[in-house]
This record gives sequence, structure tokens and C-alpha cells, in this order.
Amino acid sequence: MPEFRKDPVVERWVIIAAERSKRPQSKLARTATTQSGICPFCAGNESMTPPPTLILADGKPSIHAATWSVRVVPNKYPALINQEFTALQTDGLYNSMNGAGVHEVIIESPRHVTAMAALSVTEIDLVLYAYQQRLLHLRRDPRWRYALLYKNEGVEAGATLPHSHSQITALPMVPTAPREEMEGAKRYFYSSGRCVYCDIVEREKKSGERVVAETERFIVFCPFASRVACEMWILPKRHWSCFEFGSRDDFPALAQLLRETLVRLSRGFDEPAFNYFLHNHPLDEPEKDHCHWHLEILPKLNHVAGFEWGSGCYMNPMAPEDAARLLRDVAL
Repeated sequence: MPEFRKDPVVERWVIIAAERSKRPQSKLARTATTQSGICPFCAGNESMTPPPTLILADGKPSIHAATWSVRVVPNKYPALINQEFTALQTDGLYNSMNGAGVHEVIIESPRHVTAMAALSVTEIDLVLYAYQQRLLHLRRDPRWRYALLYKNEGVEAGATLPHSHSQITALPMVPTAPREEMEGAKRYFYSSGRCVYCDIVEREKKSGERVVAETERFIVFCPFASRVACEMWILPKRHWSCFEFGSRDDFPALAQLLRETLVRLSRGFDEPAFNYFLHNHPLDEPEKDHCHWHLEILPKLNHVAGFEWGSGCYMNPMAPEDAARLLRDVAL
């Protein structure tokens, strides 16, 4: 059974999930595209996954439709188990609790597509809609404080199956990275009266040197202090705290920009592996003026190695201004 353990020095939670060692490994991920019928995420192989928690069929939510566009299922090898969490266990130094949470897989297409950039805008729009539906569902469960949506594309990014998919986890606490972001955003708001992300959007729009693309509603740019080469953030231009409270009308425009961003990355840098994740508002709190959701895309173009692990300081070999210029210049 998985277990949360807390580092006694820096108070960082980790998940000990030994069962995940049984997942399909990279050898299977590399060969699954050539073996007919082996991919558990393809249409026709639904019996190879747990029963769905959501199906989108004809653009609408369902759990019974035989044909589907997006399918959400519990992870077969979950890092967390959907159960009641126990009280914190402590021996005076070490703190732990059972690994209660939710771990689901969002299968982004019934056909065997291995890159999200190969999906159509309509298909990505439905993926975003599925994100919203699962976040709304998880928000209704008082056990969970935070939900993290993330995507690993490519073996180097941690994907164990090549079929395009993303994942969502719900946790009984706010994990370290989003918590630190929110604390920083709160300090900025209390000192200035403004949302730091709204100010970042305005600064990037005015400068333009780090902007990769933008639409009327959204912007994508390489952040000023990029951690890795070609790191990109996608943000709504208006203040928008909770992704799940957005209008359904927002998602086609976001899907268009997300697809364009991934196509630029794929064509400009020879289809690199990447991770993305959604930093969003906590599930158990009302919307706040200092929170502003954003999608962070981190390509695997340079290695995070000993210096970064040892110092916590990233060493980026490409200036974000140069990265944005290269990405803007990619022919679409």
C-alpha cells in the first residue's frame, strides 16, 4: 500500500509507492506501437483498463457509451489509493500517513496517437473539457485539498506507454511546488494589491521578447527565470483562479494555443519529450485574488543533473529570449 512520508528537515512530503514498480516499462513503451492490439488505451481494448470514471462521447460526459473521444480511468498501478486517509502517525521524528488519494489516467484519443501535437484542436478541446469535469468532481470530495493534472510525453519524460495520455492525482495536502508558488503570490498580493501573474502577463505582453504566441484570451511565453531550455507557460490573460470554473467557451481557444505551442516545440526541436502540469487553485478553498492558474511546459532538451539536485538552483543553457525567438520562427 502506498504511504505518505514527511521529510523531518524540509517538511517535504514524498509518496512511497512500491506497487508502481510493476508498471509497463520503457521497453514495452518502445514496442507497443508495432504490436497490434497490445496498447490498452486504444479503442477495442477497454477491458485492459479499470472501468471508466468518465467518458466523453459526442462531446458530452457519459460513463456507458460504447464509442468515445476521451476516456478517464483509474490508474492500474496507482501511486495513491482512493480510501479514507488515516490520522498522522508520528514517533517524534518521522511522520507518515496512508497513501489516500486519487490517481486517474486521461486517455486523449481512441486512436493510437503518440504525440499530443498530432491531435486536432477539437480533440484537445475535449481533453481540456475532461480535465474540467474531473476537477469539478474531485472538488466535491472533502478529503482532497489539491489536484495535480500532468502529462509525461516520451520515455525521457517518464511515460511508460506511448499512447497519448495525461494523468490527474488528488491529494489530502497541497504539495510543495504549488504551495510555495501560492505563498509567494500571496505575499506579492498583500504588498501590492495585485495578482503577480496578471502583472507578469502585462509585462510579457508589453515586452514581447519572451512571448511565443498569444490569442485574445491566452498567452504563452518563456518565463524570465526559465529552469530549462524552452520552458513555456500558458496563462489566461484575464484573472482566473480555478481552471474548473472556466466557461466551456474558453477551451477551444486554449486548445488552439496549446496545440500550436506543442507543434512549435515538436517541429523546432525534433519532437522532444516533455512534461507539462497545471498549477491550479486548491480544491478546498474559494477563489482567491492572488491565485491564477497556469500550465507549465518543460521540454527535455537539457539534463537536470547533480548541480540542480544538490543546490535546488537550475542551470539553463538557453536564454528564454532566444528560446522564444526560435519557437516563434517555427513554420506552422
